[in-house]
Amino acid sequence: MHKYILRRIALLLPVLIGVTFVVFTMLHITPGDPARMALGEQAPQEAVDKLREEMGLNDPFFVQFGRYVYKGVFEQDLGRSYITKRPVSQEIMNVFPTTLKLSALSMVIAVILGIPFGIISAVKQYSTFDSIVLIFAMIGISMPVFWLGILMILLFSVKLGLLPSSGFYSVKHMILPSVVLGAQSVAIITRMTRSSMLEVIRQDFIRTVRAKGQRERKVIMRHALRNALIPVITVAGVQFGYLLGGAVLTEVIFSIPGVGRLMVESIKMRDYPIVQAGVLYIAVAFSFVNLMVDLLYAYVDPRIKAQYH
Repeated sequence: MHKYILRRIALLLPVLIGVTFVVFTMLHITPGDPARMALGEQAPQEAVDKLREEMGLNDPFFVQFGRYVYKGVFEQDLGRSYITKRPVSQEIMNVFPTTLKLSALSMVIAVILGIPFGIISAVKQYSTFDSIVLIFAMIGISMPVFWLGILMILLFSVKLGLLPSSGFYSVKHMILPSVVLGAQSVAIITRMTRSSMLEVIRQDFIRTVRAKGQRERKVIMRHALRNALIPVITVAGVQFGYLLGGAVLTEVIFSIPGVGRLMVESIKMRDYPIVQAGVLYIAVAFSFVNLMVDLLYAYVDPRIKAQYH
């Protein structure tokens, strides 16, 4: 098992370096002079040239990239905001917990609703319940997040006055954004669970277990579900990564002070160090979620664990 974990962590490093390189390159080739942005449009050219030299912007591209990685890894320094002049890491860490909490709540809703709906839908295939679940799953996948968010605000905040339309301070504030962000994931996990369960419950070993007289509930929950979980875990892990990135729209719609909203405001003000660090934080979080998913594989499927003994 230790070999499996070390192998996955070793594969994670080149992924993180690759993501860092892509993000750094994209912002490097983006039009605009960081020194000019930091000093303002009215600053004299001599001051801009001096600041460019101090920031190392006249160095070759790979020297700048190497310095960025070195400072980020060994000094935890991702630069300073052009607008607030504060360290970028501090700016991101002030809002990252909110984004993480929003994504985690949405994922909990998606798993709690998606897996049971998928199991029942598979067991009762072609029933009325199955048809209703499939219709709502199709609607959930097709519905854009921003449109659902606006509808929910109009219904629950404006018409009924039950829930607040903005902020993320209490349980009541968290309900609407979490449901809106997690709606698409509920639909995807439901469909994947249903499909995987249908494939498993038609296999010979399930017939054998039933022939031995096992109760149907035990057959489904103990034998079928465990074998159907691997693709569901994969989808749930990928969805959690998408929720971290997809929280941008939800945070803007509900005025939530998270990484997504900070990045949107930074893009408007061309504060590139914040944008770069925000993308990196989300990418790193996505990579660690994938690592957790890989470790869950070994727990759910003993065959994976056995390969490394």
